[in-house]
Amino acid sequence: MEKRAFIKSIALGTLAIPVLGAGRAKAIAAEFAGAATLLAKKLYPGDTIGLITPAGVLDDEESIIIAREIFETLGFKVKEGKHIRSRYGNLAGTDQERIADIHDMFADKAVKAMVCVRGGSGTSRLLDRLDYKMIAQNPKILLGYSDITALILALYAKTGLVTFHGAVGISTWTKKLAEAFNAQFVANKPAVFENPKSKGDNIVQTKDRIATISPGVAEGVLLGGNMTVLTGLCGTTYLPEFKDKILFIEEVDEDMERVDRMFCQLKNAGILAGIKGFVFGKCTNCKPSGGYGSVTLDQLFNDYIKPLNVPAYSGAIIGHIAEQFILPVGAKVRMDASQGTITLLEAALKD
Repeated sequence: MEKRAFIKSIALGTLAIPVLGAGRAKAIAAEFAGAATLLAKKLYPGDTIGLITPAGVLDDEESIIIAREIFETLGFKVKEGKHIRSRYGNLAGTDQERIADIHDMFADKAVKAMVCVRGGSGTSRLLDRLDYKMIAQNPKILLGYSDITALILALYAKTGLVTFHGAVGISTWTKKLAEAFNAQFVANKPAVFENPKSKGDNIVQTKDRIATISPGVAEGVLLGGNMTVLTGLCGTTYLPEFKDKILFIEEVDEDMERVDRMFCQLKNAGILAGIKGFVFGKCTNCKPSGGYGSVTLDQLFNDYIKPLNVPAYSGAIIGHIAEQFILPVGAKVRMDASQGTITLLEAALKD
């Protein structure tokens, strides 16, 4: 993270504003102020959903068939990206092919939403060549998670578009997840995101428990996603401003020493210091490091989150799990760290 160089560039730009024309000065100010919030329209039965693969290659044809059947069963038409069967190494086609599918879906008036078939890696390769002006003129629903975090955050940073962190086409689509999809995208009602209160045969709940790191309630715009992808955007113009935001993160298949390193990066980049609230989802298949071992996740919360003195909790059903929340990234929410809830304060889509 070249924070020092970034701060220096801002300082130099600020000093230059008085000698620039008024139009140029306004342009510079707008660049650092960020885009206004932009909402897509909600879905209606029979609308067309586009399937895209901005990241990793698909393993087999069945993944596409199942994804198509899922949304057709939910009552929608489906359009496949032209290149979703392409392959370039571990990627779902060349950068140009994956960008073309994103642009085609945003430009197609018949397509009302896009669902990423899977995550993987490689989305960040596309960010510097996307047509953000065209995308802003055609705001649409985008749903995905994991490596799709890069696209979600870049679209908010560059256009203000509210997108959605949640299940992909190859996720496990249970009836509960289908109900959540319809509640968010068709009913368009402000929701309360709360872990299920299911004890099973136990006398106390043992699954999907939340843990309060610091109690309290906070309100702000919700931003976040996969921790590795988010920290990889530090120092770029594709990472939004996190001051006064509610940050949520999740991770998968990482040694704890790497999670520690990423928390340190978020701290040193100044991101943690500006947030109003913090939610940690699941660290799926995260494990102690080899050799001398490593600090635990709870110790990392004590080191990096508790000193912030902001409401914070962990254990939310966000991440590489079945039936995770469908979170509107860029929408205003209220989070309660004692109750373990995220409440959407306004509709995330236009009627």
